[in-house]
Amino acid sequence: MTDAAATPIDPVELTRDLIRRPSVTPADAGAMDTLERILTGLGFTCRRMAFEGPTGQGADARIENLYARRGAASPNLCFAGHTDVVPTGAAEGWSSDPFAAEVKDGVLYGRGAVDMKGGIAAWVAAVSRVLAEGEPEGSLSFLITGDEEGPALHGTKRVVEALMAEGEVIDACVVGEPSSQQQLGDMIKIGRRGSLNTWITVHGKQGHVAYPDRAANPAPVLVRLLTALDAHVLDDGYEAFQPSNLEITTIDIGNPATNVIPAEAKARLNIRFNPSHAGDGLIAWLNAEAGRVQAETGLQISLDHMCSGEAFLTPVGPFVTAVQDAVEAETGRRPEASTTGGTSDARFIRAMAPVLELGLVGQTMHQFDERVPTAELEALTRFYERVIRSVLSCPPQAQLGEGDHA
Repeated sequence: MTDAAATPIDPVELTRDLIRRPSVTPADAGAMDTLERILTGLGFTCRRMAFEGPTGQGADARIENLYARRGAASPNLCFAGHTDVVPTGAAEGWSSDPFAAEVKDGVLYGRGAVDMKGGIAAWVAAVSRVLAEGEPEGSLSFLITGDEEGPALHGTKRVVEALMAEGEVIDACVVGEPSSQQQLGDMIKIGRRGSLNTWITVHGKQGHVAYPDRAANPAPVLVRLLTALDAHVLDDGYEAFQPSNLEITTIDIGNPATNVIPAEAKARLNIRFNPSHAGDGLIAWLNAEAGRVQAETGLQISLDHMCSGEAFLTPVGPFVTAVQDAVEAETGRRPEASTTGGTSDARFIRAMAPVLELGLVGQTMHQFDERVPTAELEALTRFYERVIRSVLSCPPQAQLGEGDHA
């Protein structure tokens, strides 16, 4: 038994400690201090990596991140998560204080219980139990951010960039997002679609509706462009992925007058794309379509783009199989390997290592009375124990050979 892990961590009590830190993005409220103290006690070398966040948000705009590692040998198994949480909404929507972390009838209530302070606590507890039985092969690390629920520009993204520049190697990574759908362990996420937002502005000329020859109406031009984009079939799907989809999310002219041709017409769209595409390729296509309509109509069309993440897939292999085996050993059910859902910080980690997501049931995340049964925190800890033992016993080259993470 190692001195650092003489007393295994209780996942329920650690979850409660973290919930009591009201770390609504971009605030930290001491959540990182809590983790750093515990991980240091477990023998981890902790490194705080803070980056300036959005301007105009006061002192809390400095985003707190933590990278902690124990050991120097390969493979390096990393756990990634976030301590920041979404706002609670109206207090009267909760049956108890959202940051009091009350346990009622075996259920823990609080903002972040599911997404994802419970997942972090379960992995820490699992690590403490593994260490209590001796020194494992390889290394263990944590990549914890305070910017996942916000813009996600100054958290995991920046930490990954810094670690890669320094030559740090992560051989495999588990993200503790609430991947389970109906029952704990029924699903893991082995990939995610990419996400691209585009803002479109068509520049016309304002004028009186009775004298259209003296104006240039941007509205029909915007409609023409959007119709062409919406009609385009991006693809028919990709291995383990549904077809990519383009959705028009808003059309804005903001013209209060009934007799004025507007000067501008605007729209925004989002594309969720599978690995058939890259963000740059989709941007080039959108620009080309806008250029074509601009040439046909003579009205200037401006586009602004933001690709918040590329699509990725970690194919089923030793890493994914080890995680599925761990869950099946506890539940008797083999988890589905899925690519559904929105984006997560796994989209940044995939640049370093094969990555997947395994966590709690996400039914109450971002809702009033977010909650998790304490028995599920204990069960997730057992899942994670098995994952750690299995992955660390796997040769590092088997991990590095997997996944679209170049």
